[in-house]
Amino acid sequence: MLVVATATVVTLVALGLIEMSDPVIGLVVIVATILLMLAGVPVGIAILAASGLGLWKLAGFDAMAVTFEDVPFATAASWSLSVIPLFIFMGIAMGKFNLTTRLFDAAQQWMGKLPGGLAIATNFAGAGLAAASGSSIAISYALGRVTIPEMLRANYKPSLAVGVVAMAGTLGMLIPPSVVLVVYAGAAGTAIGPQLLAALIPGLVLAVAFAVLILVRSTLDPTLAPRMESTEITWKSRLGSLPGIAPVTVIIAVIIGGMYTGFFTPTEAGAFGALLAVILGWLFGGDRNIRRLGTTLVVCLRETVAGVASIFLLLMGVHALTRVVALSGLADIMADTVTSMGLSRITFLFVLIVAFLILGMFMDSLAMILLTVPVLMPVLTVLDIDMIWYGVFMVILVEIGLVTPPIGMLSYIVHRLAQHPDVNLGRTVNLSDVFKGTAWFIIAGLVVLTALIFWPDIALWLPGRSNAG
Repeated sequence: MLVVATATVVTLVALGLIEMSDPVIGLVVIVATILLMLAGVPVGIAILAASGLGLWKLAGFDAMAVTFEDVPFATAASWSLSVIPLFIFMGIAMGKFNLTTRLFDAAQQWMGKLPGGLAIATNFAGAGLAAASGSSIAISYALGRVTIPEMLRANYKPSLAVGVVAMAGTLGMLIPPSVVLVVYAGAAGTAIGPQLLAALIPGLVLAVAFAVLILVRSTLDPTLAPRMESTEITWKSRLGSLPGIAPVTVIIAVIIGGMYTGFFTPTEAGAFGALLAVILGWLFGGDRNIRRLGTTLVVCLRETVAGVASIFLLLMGVHALTRVVALSGLADIMADTVTSMGLSRITFLFVLIVAFLILGMFMDSLAMILLTVPVLMPVLTVLDIDMIWYGVFMVILVEIGLVTPPIGMLSYIVHRLAQHPDVNLGRTVNLSDVFKGTAWFIIAGLVVLTALIFWPDIALWLPGRSNAG
């Protein structure tokens, strides 16, 4: 940490005092932003601080002052981004009203008797929670508390138990409604409705790919995940589990169906989703007390405000950084460089896969997206890469990056969770178990990414057929 802090101070001082060419200033701003984040500075503040210094260096104090007067309002006063607080409120309300707690129980009823059934149930429960939460960390933590003990109790190998929990969390930022995709749309200037719809099929393909991987591995190696022989799972119990997931299913169907048909705009879909989360949560959450309804709404609103504030600070930062990149000419130089190298679209995307897997070792997913979009947009335009498609590609990539060793954030969160005696049931779960467990899923994720590169219609088919705008 001392080394990072020293490097940060040196970089900022150099940016302020040493004469540099404009492109070098742009590059140093990006380096300074990364160092500030590594030093523990919140992402939004790190981007704003480095960008402000860069603007001052490039265009003078007045230009920096005008930017900081203009950017906050220009960023927040966007009607399309009003969907962000609605989606965040919806996800929080579904959790507070306990609408999501029955997802794993239902998945266990339907998948439990398959080879690796509990792991498959965990995977699909993660896909369901993705539509409710949108947070990879929240999904992994919530699932891990419940499912890791269940799998260890069934004599699953620890590597599979913790690996599937970490990877189920990666679906959180992909399957709509996804706040991260809305943030990306705001940064890249894409239409929010098509952007959300574009992620639906790839998200489901990724969830199915993980399930097939578990099924095949468990069939080939029965000691990895012994089959569950339970008399408690019957067709009656399976059918009885369906009403528990009906509220979540209705909410997601209304949102996606409304956007697909063009009946709702994304903002209207978010509003109806938030309203349904409150109504169905109160009706089916187990406690219809009016006082509890009021208390829960206050908590949901408070947490929504905190979440929205942090996201809009990030967006303000990326708009300031975009100005730095434009003024410095760094983006144009990168576009010219890629063009002169003769890199094809496919080659460039494979290079990005390697770069983002490395970035994912030490950077937050939103930070990776917002820091790189302004720099890469001109290059993507030159290579004729669709920005809606690229949003899906990037989100999958950064999510995989969050579990890659040696510093995958989600891997460490799941490992720390697995150290709790109530979770590990007295069994030893090492960090190497987490990395070993996620390795197979990373391979499956990279296969899906490769398919997405060669068949872009996996992402673009659905928004192309919809009336979303």
